[in-house]
Amino acid sequence: MPVVNTHLVYPMCAMFALSVVVLAKMFMARYSAVKSGQMKLGYFKTFTGAACTEDVVKTGRQFTNLFEAPVLFYIACLIAMILPVEGFTFLVLAWVYVAVRIVHAYIHMGANKVMIRMRVYGVSWLVLIAMWILIFAKALAISAIA
Repeated sequence: MPVVNTHLVYPMCAMFALSVVVLAKMFMARYSAVKSGQMKLGYFKTFTGAACTEDVVKTGRQFTNLFEAPVLFYIACLIAMILPVEGFTFLVLAWVYVAVRIVHAYIHMGANKVMIRMRVYGVSWLVLIAMWILIFAKALAISAIA
């Protein structure tokens, strides 16, 4: 029976947990905005009409962002488990990606300093690219053997 590298499940779960935290913050921002009268509940039917509060926009945008590039992270981890891409390097990259995305979310939903946020986002892409390079190298190595 082949050994499956389950270590990558943990950073994937951490990314999922980040998504849940951002979802909760988004819900609370929306609830607070409606309860305080800053926004009408009807806005959320079509997301048109009155202007949103800053917190509603930031948390909503961050939640959406977690279903863009991080999808490639989840796919990379799954492929790495299937191939398998073994070794400490890939696992460290996975955890670094999660850490950088947590920092990105903190900046985005907090002070939202665009230049800092952009740099952190760029680092997350560099880490993701490195993960995909390792996957590609493993696929080449498997192809060379076959």
